[in-house]
Amino acid sequence: MSSILILNAIAVNEGKTFETDIYISEGKIQQLGSNLSGMKAENVVDAAGKHVFPGMIDDQVHFREPGLTYKADIASESIAAIAGGTTSFMDMPNNEPPIITNEQLKNKYKLASGKAHANYAFYLGATNSNIEEIKNVDVNLACGVKVFMGSSTGNMLVDDPQALNQIFKESPILIATHCEDSPTIDKNLEEIKKEYGDNIPIELHPKIRSREACEKSSKLAVELAKKYNSRLHILHLTTHNEIDLFDHGSLEQKRITAEVCVHHLYFSDSDYAEKQGLIKCNPAIKTLKDREALIKAVKSGQIDIIATDHAPHTLEEKQGKYENIGAGLPIIQHSFQALLELWKKGILPLETVIEKTSHAPAICFNIKERGFLREGYWADIVIVDTACSEKIERHNVLHKCGWSAFENFTFNTKIHTTIVSGKIAFHDGKIQKNIFGMPLEFSR
Repeated sequence: MSSILILNAIAVNEGKTFETDIYISEGKIQQLGSNLSGMKAENVVDAAGKHVFPGMIDDQVHFREPGLTYKADIASESIAAIAGGTTSFMDMPNNEPPIITNEQLKNKYKLASGKAHANYAFYLGATNSNIEEIKNVDVNLACGVKVFMGSSTGNMLVDDPQALNQIFKESPILIATHCEDSPTIDKNLEEIKKEYGDNIPIELHPKIRSREACEKSSKLAVELAKKYNSRLHILHLTTHNEIDLFDHGSLEQKRITAEVCVHHLYFSDSDYAEKQGLIKCNPAIKTLKDREALIKAVKSGQIDIIATDHAPHTLEEKQGKYENIGAGLPIIQHSFQALLELWKKGILPLETVIEKTSHAPAICFNIKERGFLREGYWADIVIVDTACSEKIERHNVLHKCGWSAFENFTFNTKIHTTIVSGKIAFHDGKIQKNIFGMPLEFSR
């Protein structure tokens, strides 16, 4: 591996902002400090006036491979990720076929090798009947067990109380849940269909995928986790109702943690009128009050991680009648810039953005030697020009589906360089397509 010397950086790491040089060799940060300009390196990056952060670790993506590669794949979406400052991702198991056996999980890792341009890990999916697979999962391979307690693909809805109890009792690793109560959703949809038939306005999506559905399911997950002392991580919170389920305090001491997604910090139900099906996602984007409560919970520590839930659909799949519109947003290329914009607007402290996107995922999932700017850690680094603006336009979108939820937004930052496992993967607008990530390792 080549050596890299980053000079004159404004680093943000572990709650501090400071000036430093960074020397990288053998893929890892060898030295942090001032006056390293005399070090010899094959690549020198002058970061004067720019900010340097540990790369974003995205704990929830849907890269659609295997099975749905017409709209996304591991290669295309990991390229978009590194262009946006995300250096590691954890991909969900609702593929075609779903990843619900340990053999399928191993094969997915093989599929990603030499294809993923960022570092990678994968979840094992839960079903009503695969408890033996979960009990025997390799805890050093899977990042977690994904439980769809609401909407799902194929046979991945886990709605059998006995199966849920077994999973929460027996899982040897973190359980990550999608929490929406399906009977509540079905009832809501039936009532709205009585009034609107097949012409349901998209604005009613948060009424169908309601706050009651989210709260009921999240409460059940927390009750099960407390009953069995499970390690529970609830994904993509959307309502103020759910926040009090989670404690403040040190992440290292928590058994129950929570995540929020970038789009739920950005959009509210007032945006459906303009964005229509483009921002349809599950759980649904809800009210301004909910958005403000989520932001407050990020700052208070009740919400531990910010992720993307990057879920590409073609533009054709995002149009038409309500029930036919795909749920999910392509967002990973611009998610980190979107969060930095919240810092620019004074909504989130910069140190909090880095904590929730880098440090916290590393701690939450016990990721080995990543997520921090520390000597001896893998060099997963993003260099950002925070004095430059960039308008997000469709012709520059790298998502395979060809569009971004943030099109026509202007962000007051620009990704300059992304380093993945000590290799320059993106620099000054150019992708290095011969650079690939590594499988994440876990300290468990």
